[in-house]
Amino acid sequence: MKILMLVPFLPNIKTSGGQTRWYNIIKYLSKSHEITLFSLIKDESERQFIPELKKYCKKVKVFKRPKSPWTFRNIFLTGITWFPFLVIRNFSLEEKNAIKKELEREKYDLIHAETFYVMPHIPKTSVPSILVEQTIEYQVYMHYVINEAPWFLKPLFLIDVVKLRFWEKYFWKKADGLVAVSREDKLIMQKLIPKADVDIIPNGVDFKYYCAKKVEKKFPPRVLYGVTNFEWLQNLEAVSILIKEVWPHIKKGFPTAILWIVGRKIPYDLVQLSKKRQDIKITESIADSRDAYLGASVMLTPIRGSGGTRLKVLEAMAAGLPVVSTSVGVAGLDVKHGKHALISDDTKELARFTVELLKDKDKARIIGKNGKDYVRKVFDWQSIVKLHDKIYKKAISKKYE
Repeated sequence: MKILMLVPFLPNIKTSGGQTRWYNIIKYLSKSHEITLFSLIKDESERQFIPELKKYCKKVKVFKRPKSPWTFRNIFLTGITWFPFLVIRNFSLEEKNAIKKELEREKYDLIHAETFYVMPHIPKTSVPSILVEQTIEYQVYMHYVINEAPWFLKPLFLIDVVKLRFWEKYFWKKADGLVAVSREDKLIMQKLIPKADVDIIPNGVDFKYYCAKKVEKKFPPRVLYGVTNFEWLQNLEAVSILIKEVWPHIKKGFPTAILWIVGRKIPYDLVQLSKKRQDIKITESIADSRDAYLGASVMLTPIRGSGGTRLKVLEAMAAGLPVVSTSVGVAGLDVKHGKHALISDDTKELARFTVELLKDKDKARIIGKNGKDYVRKVFDWQSIVKLHDKIYKKAISKKYE
């Protein structure tokens, strides 16, 4: 098929989970489909990823959006229109016009949109579309507003949550095919739109990539939070919980352990904290994520907010790194506590599990091996990408019924 794919950020394996997902989907889809990719960028440095993408795409076109989301335009338009901030921030008139011309010039079999907030770029067209949602955005922002936002801003932010919910549902209905990444998200979508036909394409991992490198374990042992993007609200919340509520208990049980925080856009106050404390290490924009997964002794993810792709958990497991997580942190992966990972929603128990794995190397090795075998069997990208073909055909059939 000839596919026009729309994403909000350039796919690559060096940044956030979503971009890693898109990169692998494109890589494996390109073996049987012709792909043209349209994406937004906020910095010229992102163009470095284009040559790699051109290995798999016939064309790659990028369009600028402001580097900072907090421009006067974005805030003003959010205030006077019914569109939420997320849509305003990720809209480009230049891209919309370019897509219109592209569809007039070329004949496409399908438009594949990743995230609902790229959908406003699609003009009126007879070309069928599918929409893949990696997370349910209004729930993500509602969790943040309720738990983190200053009280005096909550009313304004809640208005934006209402807008998000409205437009998410609108574009879910508008697409010819709707896809979630987990059974949990599918059920939420069908609760909001009872008759919605929602397919599932789970997250995956390039298993061979994470097995292809050897890295010596760090000493003293390191407990990893990463490799992740701290622009994602759940990560900010989780690392705060980790440092304030979980880490003190780990230090009591294993005093020499080092907390290793790896990712992009790490907050300034967290970087400053690491300079004052010997037990916290920060690595910003690591060149190869495998160095973190293979160099650490345990992965700890005390995530409470719903949403997200869980790709960092799959990557850690593919590397054989034992994982300790909340139930939300491994949602949609169907991992079994005590076999593939250690799971609890109690902060003291998360700490106890982590200390247990640091002290008991045999148990850590077994959990890591079980997780690795599970990911290889269930979540390798080569098999997951094959799920697209059936969904593509169903969307095209629905459009021309």
